[in-house]
Amino acid sequence: MKLGVVRRQLERLRDALPLSHGRTSFSQEGEDLVLARLFETRGPGIYVDVGAHHPRRFSNTLLLYRGGWHGVNIDATPGSMRAFARERARDINLEMGVTATRETRTLYVFDEPALNTFDATRAKQLDRPPFRLIAEKPIACAPLHAILADHKIRAIDLLSIDVEGLDFDVVQTVDWDVQKPGVVIVEQFTHDIAALLQSELHRYMRDRGYELIAKTFNSLFYMALWYDRRR
Repeated sequence: MKLGVVRRQLERLRDALPLSHGRTSFSQEGEDLVLARLFETRGPGIYVDVGAHHPRRFSNTLLLYRGGWHGVNIDATPGSMRAFARERARDINLEMGVTATRETRTLYVFDEPALNTFDATRAKQLDRPPFRLIAEKPIACAPLHAILADHKIRAIDLLSIDVEGLDFDVVQTVDWDVQKPGVVIVEQFTHDIAALLQSELHRYMRDRGYELIAKTFNSLFYMALWYDRRR
């Protein structure tokens, strides 16, 4: 049987299966599918995932990793890097927090690890059914530019930040002349687009040469005006 005939038969079989035209997403809001579209003509790059949480669950970078990318995963949750060590062997996996200075901060730990935060105000807001605050842990922290310098990481293609209310604080610890991320994902809980465009975060990113190019429910995608995502 000719190869073309076999291929057509396999395609018909595939199309008959339930959900055959779906696309797999590991992100919480489909952010990885937006990234797949952004980087569809680009070869493997380098990412930094702050608030990485888990190598698969709610991951913005797993699809990129499977496509040959590598990078740095950072999460403050105690024990979080054990799964990354097993599943992200090409990556640098760091169990620590990101703050403006090298210091020890209190991490508020929930029964839903995706909600863990250094933000005391947000922790109070989240500590209600169906979620529960279960512990407060002292965690070593450092600025992102220092962490990346310690590991000799310079220019990166993607910076993904999800740290439950302190994303802008993390953004301000980037060395924009050294790390120069091509695309930045940050969470912003404002859903009023007009208010978002007047926010301090948006002005900060615009001042550094970034434009807002996409949005999911809580996540914003900024791309550097100079970045060539097609390489």
